Amino acid sequence: MENPCCNTDPSRNPPELNFDEVAELCKALGHPARVRLLKHLIDYGSCYFGNLSDVLPLAASTVSQHVTILKEAGLIIGTSDEQRMCYCINKQRLSQLKALISGL
Repeated sequence: MENPCCNTDPSRNPPELNFDEVAELCKALGHPARVRLLKHLIDYGSCYFGNLSDVLPLAASTVSQHVTILKEAGLIIGTSDEQRMCYCINKQRLSQLKALISGL
C-alpha cells in the first residue's frame, strides 16, 4: 500500500527553482531585524516616510545596514526627496520570493 503523504501529482510541474536566487533572498531575511522591518513595511501598506530606526530598538546605523541588505535583495525600495526618505515594499520581488519558496 502506498503512503498518501508521499504521493505526488505527476501532472503538476513545479517551476524550476533558481537556487542562487532563493539563497540570496533567504540570506536577506536571515536576521530577525530584517524580517521585522519587512513585516512593518508590508503591514504599513504604502510608502513609509518615517524613520525606520523608530521601528526597532537598534542604533540608527544598524538599522541602516539592515535596510541596505533588504534593498540589495530587491525586497524594499528606498527613495528620497529633499529632506526625507520613503521606503516601500517591492511587491513584484515579494511575489517572486513567495513563488520561489512555494516551489521548494
